[in-house]
Amino acid sequence: MNARSQTRILWAAVGLAVASTAAPAVGTRTVGFPPRLDEYLTHGVAISAEERKTLLAGAPVTKMLDGDKGKEVGVFGAVWVNAPVRRYVEAVSDIEQFERGGGFTLTKRIGAPPTPEDFADMRLPDEDIKDLRKCRVGDCVVKLDAEAIQTLRAEVDWQSPDARATVDRIMQRFALTYVMGYLEGGNERLAIYRDHDRPTFVAEEFRTMIGQMPELTTYVPNLRRYLLEYPASLAAQPASFLYWQETNFGLRPTIRISHLSIWETADGTAVASKMLYASHYFWTGLELRVLLPDPSRGQGFWCVMVNRSRSDGLSGFTGRVIRGRVRSEVQKGMLAGLLATRKRIETPAGTGAHEAGH
Repeated sequence: MNARSQTRILWAAVGLAVASTAAPAVGTRTVGFPPRLDEYLTHGVAISAEERKTLLAGAPVTKMLDGDKGKEVGVFGAVWVNAPVRRYVEAVSDIEQFERGGGFTLTKRIGAPPTPEDFADMRLPDEDIKDLRKCRVGDCVVKLDAEAIQTLRAEVDWQSPDARATVDRIMQRFALTYVMGYLEGGNERLAIYRDHDRPTFVAEEFRTMIGQMPELTTYVPNLRRYLLEYPASLAAQPASFLYWQETNFGLRPTIRISHLSIWETADGTAVASKMLYASHYFWTGLELRVLLPDPSRGQGFWCVMVNRSRSDGLSGFTGRVIRGRVRSEVQKGMLAGLLATRKRIETPAGTGAHEAGH
């Protein structure tokens, strides 16, 4: 792996970590945590006594999480938000405004059902257009399955002045077909990437990743089941929608498609953003935000956030060299996201969370 690829992985990981989060007003009484949160902080994250004090005093805390070091990065973050949970739910439901500015070049909510118009603004960057000329199954800069790669080879006349427009139309068509497949068949219709010699099965990577997350297996098992079995019918169905976005957190702009779910219960609210596709860097990822009211502190809520992602480039000798830097920058990104979200939710008339945070 060359230095350029290493830097791409580093900054792409930072971009995934900076996503959303929140902390209390000065003067909030220092009390304990709700029992379920206390249990998770003790056994799930194992924060220190000093970190507990920091959280209770109103400042955010972040910590890297264990995982498969050869391909996975996980980070925890938490903070008190001095605002109603409903305000956060309403803000994140307007995803086009919530994730805009800074590294988010464009965010578009996908309709139900999806239509070609939902993807009309999707454009590949110039670098991708150039590199796709040489794209082959097993050797492609853009993450695609075999069918998409073969379609590009068959349908694009690279000598034509309309080559770029043709590529964009194929990618828009690919995106529409992809989300329709996911809506019909769930994880089993996720991509099998053929950008490298060995195929990457996105569904299997996602299944393995969340199977090792105590946040889902122990604390919100119904949400875990939903994420694994969608679109199978459950007794309780969360509000959910799909969206796509162009991001610019690495050296190369990246198109991502995600499924956001909002699970509201009497005990708290969970917001999960599941990465279905990324044109660069990532195989899969999950941003989990759990919003826990705590009447002993006032009207606000604890915002507990866990981001996990899987990608190539973290294994082998060169992967070990950059892994420490990736982890450091991801943790910094989580802290920036916590502070940005606090500002966005506590001051709803102000700038957007991500606009303020990047």
